[in-house]
Amino acid sequence: MQTEQLERKAEMDRVDLASEIVRLKQERNAVILAHNYQIKEIQEVADFVGDSLGLSVKAAETEADVIVFCGVHFMGETAKILNPSKTVVIPDLNAGCSLSDSCPAEKLDDFLTEHVLKNYFVIAYINCSAGVKALADVICTSGNAVRIVQAAPVDRPILFVPDQNLGAWVIEQTGRPMDLWQGSCYVHMEYTRDSIERARREYPDAEIVAHPECPQAVRLLADEVCSTEKMIAYCKNSFATAFVIVTEEGMLHRLRREIPNKVFIPGPTDHCACAECRYMKLNTLEKLYHSLRDLTPEITLDEPLRKLAEGSVRRMLELSK
Repeated sequence: MQTEQLERKAEMDRVDLASEIVRLKQERNAVILAHNYQIKEIQEVADFVGDSLGLSVKAAETEADVIVFCGVHFMGETAKILNPSKTVVIPDLNAGCSLSDSCPAEKLDDFLTEHVLKNYFVIAYINCSAGVKALADVICTSGNAVRIVQAAPVDRPILFVPDQNLGAWVIEQTGRPMDLWQGSCYVHMEYTRDSIERARREYPDAEIVAHPECPQAVRLLADEVCSTEKMIAYCKNSFATAFVIVTEEGMLHRLRREIPNKVFIPGPTDHCACAECRYMKLNTLEKLYHSLRDLTPEITLDEPLRKLAEGSVRRMLELSK
């Protein structure tokens, strides 16, 4: 009985928080953007849920005075890059990204200086800091990386940063040679050939859909490799009724909400039944409420850096139309 009472209280607390978030959102003229990897409670109070490309577009278009970005730090930076006059907050300032951390701006700057004669055309995956965006010629996401690479000048070698797995997948799709920065997402690296083969044995009738940040051995075993946003369309249109989703487990909530008549199974890793991003999961409904109430923690950028970074992000948005 005590357990049931505690569960009911927790449920009421969530309802109250969600109601307060809606009230504050109207009071602040705020928009809540949530990445597909956020917890379900945040997804359900957000104005828009999507991948990095979709949320970047929403950030560029919004007329709100306040942007609350429920994701990780570089996503909040991207929103600020596109909206210098708006207040941009994230629920937890410690929500970082292992992939972004794998390519510090200082190291990329040193590398480009050392190889200045190569005259690299730098394509940076959006999972990077504002400093890296400022050094890049254009940004891409997993949803538009193929198109961005195809549009790159043919008379300059491409340096693709920071994700080596996404870069390798784009090379496979385009046939365009690129030099790859040796970075990766720790979550997607948890998937292995063995874990996916095990999923295939356990769910023989399910299609396996993997994110391109996964290692090549995993991608080769998948029925489809695509961005999180494209997973929605693929699973809707597929004749299959069950899918093993090989990306961060938060994606399954959106899939189940939008395609309730199909079954979605988290892709297993070698040591657990699903993969969670410890950074994405730092954001909670309570932290979202506090960020709206107090307008903190706020994302701020030095204007010269922001303006340099804006050029590469705007070029991506233009090429994505």
